[in-house]
Amino acid sequence: MTDCLADPERELALSYAERQARPYLRALWAVDERFGAILAGTTEAAIGEMRLLWWRDALTEAPQATRAEPLIEAAATAMREAGTSGADWGAMTEGWHALLQQPIEPAELERFARERGSRLFSLSATILGAPDWPGLEDAGQGWALTDLAYRITDGGVAAEARARATAFFPGRPRWPRELRPLGALTVLARRDAHAGRTRRRQGSPGRVARMAWHRLTGR
Repeated sequence: MTDCLADPERELALSYAERQARPYLRALWAVDERFGAILAGTTEAAIGEMRLLWWRDALTEAPQATRAEPLIEAAATAMREAGTSGADWGAMTEGWHALLQQPIEPAELERFARERGSRLFSLSATILGAPDWPGLEDAGQGWALTDLAYRITDGGVAAEARARATAFFPGRPRWPRELRPLGALTVLARRDAHAGRTRRRQGSPGRVARMAWHRLTGR
């Protein structure tokens, strides 16, 4: 597992959100990236489980508790202001927990896509003010699987993740304006999953232009 904290395309996509929603959206995605960093730095599954459990509990309690962790405090503010649940934020750890199982079987990939991708996109949509858009959770699962394919060092698992991701991108819907930060990431994930490449040039002019076109048109 590699660490993808410096993701220029994610940063650009999140900048498409309305100004008042950006800090809450950034807090959510920073929490998700913290989970990814835990997996990237874990060599023993038991230690990874303990760290993820701490974060799940801390996030669940965040709206009512004070912790000496800036990211928890930012998350708590986002939960209160956007009307999201600490339990839902914490439940994203279940998706990352699936990757601690070795070997990573199809059931673990399904769990990862559902508990990380669907939850991350659903929480993001709530923050953005459009939580009920059809196809949102499928888009989250496809995005998560594609993202995993470029994080994980196991080529077989990466290929399986990309293949499974394509099933979640059946068409090219027009995304509502509020959700285009998520749509911009999804259109790139769709292209990456279908291309099947093992490498991608993040932040390249062509990819940035594709994101800008989506921001304008929703396609």
